[in-house]
Amino acid sequence: MNSKYELIIYWSEEDSRFIVEVPELPGCMADGITQSEALSNAQTVIDEWIATARELNREIPKAKGKLMYA
Repeated sequence: MNSKYELIIYWSEEDSRFIVEVPELPGCMADGITQSEALSNAQTVIDEWIATARELNREIPKAKGKLMYA
């Protein structure tokens, strides 16, 4: 992974896939059959999210790292 954004990965029984959410980038999510595939897809989606934000002259949030503590 090239990005430093927090990623939340979990298994979805409903989708039968691993889901990756990027909470700092609204609406940014990816999935995959394996954890590795889901993380790879997440990097692609992050790159696309940032590219689209640049095209639209929207603010790109700085990565904050860990957002919550368990």
